[in-house]
Amino acid sequence: MKILVIGGGGREHAIAWRLSLEGHDVYAAPGNPGIAQVGQVLATSDYLAVAESVQPDLTVVGPEIPLAAGLADQFRAKDLLIFGPSQEQARLEASKIHAKDFMRRTGIPTARFVRAESEQAALDALKEFDFPVVVKADGLAAGKGVIIAHNRAEAEDAVRALGPLLVIEEFLQGEEVSFIVISDGKNVIPFEATQDHKTVFDGDTGPNTGGMGAYCDGRILTGADTQRVLDNIIQPAVEATGFTGFLYAGLMMTADGPKVIEFNVRLGDPETQPLMHRLRGGFGETLYGAARGNVNHAGLTWKPEPSVCVVLAAAGYPGQIRTGDAITGIDAATALDNVQVFQAGTKIGPHGLETSGGRVLGVTCSGSDLSSAVRSTYSAVECIHFEGMHYRRDIAQKGFKRWRG
Repeated sequence: MKILVIGGGGREHAIAWRLSLEGHDVYAAPGNPGIAQVGQVLATSDYLAVAESVQPDLTVVGPEIPLAAGLADQFRAKDLLIFGPSQEQARLEASKIHAKDFMRRTGIPTARFVRAESEQAALDALKEFDFPVVVKADGLAAGKGVIIAHNRAEAEDAVRALGPLLVIEEFLQGEEVSFIVISDGKNVIPFEATQDHKTVFDGDTGPNTGGMGAYCDGRILTGADTQRVLDNIIQPAVEATGFTGFLYAGLMMTADGPKVIEFNVRLGDPETQPLMHRLRGGFGETLYGAARGNVNHAGLTWKPEPSVCVVLAAAGYPGQIRTGDAITGIDAATALDNVQVFQAGTKIGPHGLETSGGRVLGVTCSGSDLSSAVRSTYSAVECIHFEGMHYRRDIAQKGFKRWRG
């Protein structure tokens, strides 16, 4: 098939890489230098014009912003086959207030919350919660619109920084899990569970980022937990909305069972990188069937080996970043067994590949067990250099604590 991938980050590089391995002709807009190695890059954000020119059999949308702007509706109005939710369905991610109200109406388990539409309302709502408390900006914030406040002063600062439209919610105890499915509007196919690492520093400390790494391991959720998520969270959400696309439930596995922290309406980044690395095949055909309203339940096949992705970030990230630093060592990293380096914030400059964004690369590898996958991934990381490069050194450590290997 001829498949157009919308986006230009690490997630889209991983999608394009996986589709190219399956023999599909990949186009991407706006793409990045890594995607250019596996497909044809069209450096424009006029996605509808690109699709009308290329005439793809299928378009797959990576980032949330075009979905929230109604891109899927625009494509369908032109009879162009696209895999992604409508603008109305995308409100599950575009508005935290809408999502929390939706979960309340449908009985989907989530943290207790208060919606606030002014700074004063948010400050008043803080009185209803113990600390720590979670303060969330209503709209899209690239993974950075959440602050966990440990006392009243921090909470008030968070309200002033993120407001005025906010969700104030209780802090849930447990372990976070990313659970993503392919939905055709009625039926779903789940991906393997993954675990993201949101904060910038080791030990889950520092400010939130778009994600500093992730791992995918078949042991993250039991079969029983997976079924609970499908029955109590995913299926009710799909049935209530007719959702078509990637539905992502960010979960907290609490003592009372899984609860939704947030919904996203696209594949996670960096979760996509280890997911695509673990996939054996069937991705393109499954997306094509789902976009046509008839998902193939036998479509996806998985490798048993766990996979790990470590994000290499630019100087200053997640704050004011520096760009234009030369990147070296990718070829040496990918020469190692089973390593793939997905490009995110990169560009071609006067002296070769340079940094152009906060999260620059996603170094990804699988292994016979989680320990070997982690060792191989960090060995590949050591091959790469750019000034100011920083990364977490504890990706997947929670898995070691659970399984010791």
